[in-house]
Amino acid sequence: MTPGAPRRDNAAMNATEACPCQSARAYAQCCAPLHRGDAVAQSAEALMRSRYSAYVRGDAAYLLATWHASTRPQALDFGDAGATRWLGLEVKRHQLLDADRATVEFVARYRVGGAAAVRLHEISRFVREDGRWYYLDGEFPER
Repeated sequence: MTPGAPRRDNAAMNATEACPCQSARAYAQCCAPLHRGDAVAQSAEALMRSRYSAYVRGDAAYLLATWHASTRPQALDFGDAGATRWLGLEVKRHQLLDADRATVEFVARYRVGGAAAVRLHEISRFVREDGRWYYLDGEFPER
């Protein structure tokens, strides 16, 4: 998931604000501990949700740290930091393939500037190494 520029105005979220990953939990109890490095994602779905929240917050360091070394880009270019507004996340399915491989299918919606909303549908692959989940890559199923 690499489209568009995140909204930097979401970077400083208060403790009671709803988590951008739409888990129905407060950010402080959901993705914040992962973003701070105080905890690791316990599932591929939790990592995917935290990565979505990192896009919303413009946290490139977290995104790169949770991207598998074999497919991780050198850097992320978010372009105009205020242009993208993330509108929501829907997790369609989470499938554990074995103890160290999983897929997560999701739809993320966002809007760039005044353009029409974009629907990003991805089936992401994740691997676990040394007890940590990493985003490996994803494919975009046809509509």
